[in-house]
Amino acid sequence: MAIDFRDQVAIVTGGGTGLGRSHALQLAARGAKVVVNDLGADRSGTGPASSTVAEAVVQEIIQAGGEAMANGADITDTDQAASMVADAAERWGRVDILVNNAGILRDKSFTKMSIEDWKIVIDVHLNGTAHCCHAVWPLMREQRYGRIVMTSSSSGIYGNFGQANYAAAKFGVVGLMNVLHIEGRKYNIHVNSLVPSAATRMTEDVMTESMLQKLKPEYVTPAVLFLASKEAPSRQILAAGAGAYTVAKLVEAEGIKLPEGQRTPENIAAIFDKISDVSDGIEIEEGMQHIERIVKKEVDPFG
Repeated sequence: MAIDFRDQVAIVTGGGTGLGRSHALQLAARGAKVVVNDLGADRSGTGPASSTVAEAVVQEIIQAGGEAMANGADITDTDQAASMVADAAERWGRVDILVNNAGILRDKSFTKMSIEDWKIVIDVHLNGTAHCCHAVWPLMREQRYGRIVMTSSSSGIYGNFGQANYAAAKFGVVGLMNVLHIEGRKYNIHVNSLVPSAATRMTEDVMTESMLQKLKPEYVTPAVLFLASKEAPSRQILAAGAGAYTVAKLVEAEGIKLPEGQRTPENIAAIFDKISDVSDGIEIEEGMQHIERIVKKEVDPFG
């Protein structure tokens, strides 16, 4: 069954270039009415704001027979994020899809990173995502339908040198996904995270030309279209790049429950290999499930 977005309204933040542009164009090509949001700043989040890049994408969509509107909201501002959503709802009556794609980079090793650089990256990636989700949430609850795509990163899931701020924010959106999945499921709101690998202005100076050729943004976008579709799962971390698609899971080892009187750091050290064995890893659905599991777990003989 073909995936299409006719009669649906999508917002794509950071939609003027790179991955966001690809997402916006392909959503529109399948029938979505698209809000192309882009502040127009440079990769570090500085420089004069401009709606030029967003308007260029809108014109591409219109020339191809689609519907779109440009938006220059700064998503770190709660009022501007709310106004963006309100404008979309006023024009088209609803908002079905939110793709949280906007982002900046300010890479430095942690010892050289200023707190300003820490805060602004967190503000754009994590707080900006939360602002947009908070703005669409009442609409999606009322219409009992919504699809939200977070944009995480391999840096957030696994870490990369010089990206403490970026990684913290990108893992933060996975935590946000987990909670919104729980709170949104009875309203048919599905929330997932994308982990993209793509040649964009964010990666152009850290990858070789041959790698960049294999990592075209349009190879990532099919994963977004799937996660934004009616058929989408929820609470999944879907990695995409170079035509490869894979799911990352957070799993918990079976673990060992020590008898009273033996719960010492020395004993933990002695059996840490067993404690950390994830060969029979368990995927935990929510925090209380973990607590209930460890409380009920049988004591293991030790010594």
